[in-house]
Amino acid sequence: MSTVFVIDDDAGMRRALARLLRSAGHQVELFPSPREFLARLPDAGAGCLVLDISMPEMSGPQLQEEMARQGIALPIVFLTGHGDIPSSVRAMKQGALDFLVKPVDDRVLLQVVGAALARLAAEAPRRDQRRQFMERLARLSQRQREVMQHVLRGRLNKQIAADLNISLKTVKAHRGKVMAVMQYGSVAELVRASQIAGLEQADGT
Repeated sequence: MSTVFVIDDDAGMRRALARLLRSAGHQVELFPSPREFLARLPDAGAGCLVLDISMPEMSGPQLQEEMARQGIALPIVFLTGHGDIPSSVRAMKQGALDFLVKPVDDRVLLQVVGAALARLAAEAPRRDQRRQFMERLARLSQRQREVMQHVLRGRLNKQIAADLNISLKTVKAHRGKVMAVMQYGSVAELVRASQIAGLEQADGT
């Protein structure tokens, strides 16, 4: 079951949000600061964040940036008591789902949280494919990864051999190992899986 993680330094606001969200059937966890939420990871599981934008030590947008650095892809709904438009624009550009001004209308918040969790569920198959791809990729040697990168670019075995200055026989051996470890029946399947996994970003190429 997905969880709504409420992060707000105002204890009263945390309790009020928890009551509202639990009344709608959501599982809720409360945190008084972004640092306590980060300390809970990576065991936090799937869900979305209802995140105050202005907090001491670490702000909501700073937590958003840190999550991006750590590859934590959870939908974020920002709350603010200040109506800070520049912050809202910046947060939305960085991937926040919505930006609501306190006091938040209960129905609006529940609608936004519901949409966040629905999007999370819809993306679950792609996340599982990405995780599976990266786990298999980690089992390849550096040379096998290099050969795979060339295969993904559509290079022929002879071209790969020339590019990497290795024999054609070695290229064929590495290519066979790549397909066996990655567990795809064709290069086309490997290409599609690499696109879903965002392989270029993962490899820094």
